Amino acid sequence: MMDLQLVALDWQQTLPIRHQVLWPNEPLEFCQVPGDIDALHFGVLNKSTLICVASIYIDQDAKSARLRKFATLPLLQGKGVGSVMIEHLITILKRQGIDYLWFDARASALGFYQRFGFEAEGDIFYKNKVAYYKMHKHL
Repeated sequence: MMDLQLVALDWQQTLPIRHQVLWPNEPLEFCQVPGDIDALHFGVLNKSTLICVASIYIDQDAKSARLRKFATLPLLQGKGVGSVMIEHLITILKRQGIDYLWFDARASALGFYQRFGFEAEGDIFYKNKVAYYKMHKHL
C-alpha cells in the first residue's frame, strides 16, 4: 500500500527522476531546461521516497502554464501516482488564476492525459526521435 504525499521541490531535486525516466541515455544536465529556476516544482513521495516529479512554468500575463518534465518511476507507473499529481497541479493552477494548461506529451502517454480532458492539437512531432503531441486544456 502506498502512502502518498505531495511536496514542493527545488528544481535540482527533480533532476534524478527526470533523468532516470525521461532521458536515461543523456547526461544529467540534459534534463535541466531553461526557466527551471523560476518554475514551480512538485514531487510525490511514497513513504519519504521521491517517486514522481513535475514542473510548471507560469506565464502570469497570459494566465497560462506549461507542464514540463512530468515523470513517475517506471515500477510505479499505472498505479495512480501520476493522476494524483495532475489533479494537484490543476487545483494549484486554478487557485492562482491560471485558466490554460499546455504541454508537449509523449505520444505513448496520450490516453493518460485524455482521461483528464486534455486535447491533442496539431500533428505528431519528434524530439530526439521520441514522438510527441502538443496538448492543452482550459481549466
